[in-house]
Amino acid sequence: MQCPKCRCDMEKVPTPQGVIDRCVNCKGMWFDMLEDEDVKPYADEVDVGSAEVGAHFNKIDRIKCPSCPDSQLIRMVDSAQPHIWFESCPVCYGRFFDAGEFRDLSEVTIVDFVRRFATKPRD
Repeated sequence: MQCPKCRCDMEKVPTPQGVIDRCVNCKGMWFDMLEDEDVKPYADEVDVGSAEVGAHFNKIDRIKCPSCPDSQLIRMVDSAQPHIWFESCPVCYGRFFDAGEFRDLSEVTIVDFVRRFATKPRD
C-alpha cells in the first residue's frame, strides 16, 4: 500500500486491536472501517509523527483511497474537534489521518473547546 499523501510505502503497525498502516515518510495513518475507534486508546503509541509535518501534509486533501484506488476520498471535519481535518473513503469507509491528528483526536481538552470558535471552516 502507498501513502495517499506522499506516495511512499505504508508499514504495518501491530496494535492490541489489530494491524494498522502508517506511512514510513510522513507518518500519516490509514485505518480500515472502524479501526480508528478501536485503536484510540493506543494513539500515543501509533501516531508517532510530527504534528508540524502532519500540518504540512494536511494541505494535500484531494487524494485517492489507498485501498480503493478508483475512489476519491471525502474531506471530513471531526464534529467534536473541528480543527481536525481528515479524509474518508465513501466505498470502504477507511480513514486517513495526517501525523499528529489521531493523537489529537484521541483526547478532548478545554483547549479543544476554545479551538471550536477559532477554527476557520474547511474549504
